[in-house]
Amino acid sequence: MNYQPETPFDNIESALEYVNYLLAATQEARTQIETEIDRATDIKPARRRKEALRLVSYKLARLVSHIAKSRRILNDLRTLRRLLLDERHKSVRVDQ
Repeated sequence: MNYQPETPFDNIESALEYVNYLLAATQEARTQIETEIDRATDIKPARRRKEALRLVSYKLARLVSHIAKSRRILNDLRTLRRLLLDERHKSVRVDQ
């Protein structure tokens, strides 16, 4: 009987794929914000907007960092699962 996933996150590979898309999207958003910061002027009315954009950039940088760490953790878990399953298959083959 084959296991049928109920959600897109029922296995590490699909969760990792989602995190990769999320990382790419946040990096793209940060690039766009950096472009907006470069375009913003230092005249008084626009200064407040520029500071807000800098805060958004900072928060996106933190988010990118957290997502990248999550991606590494998921990748480690995937590697460990493969290692454990391969060892399990080898021990089953030896016993047979």
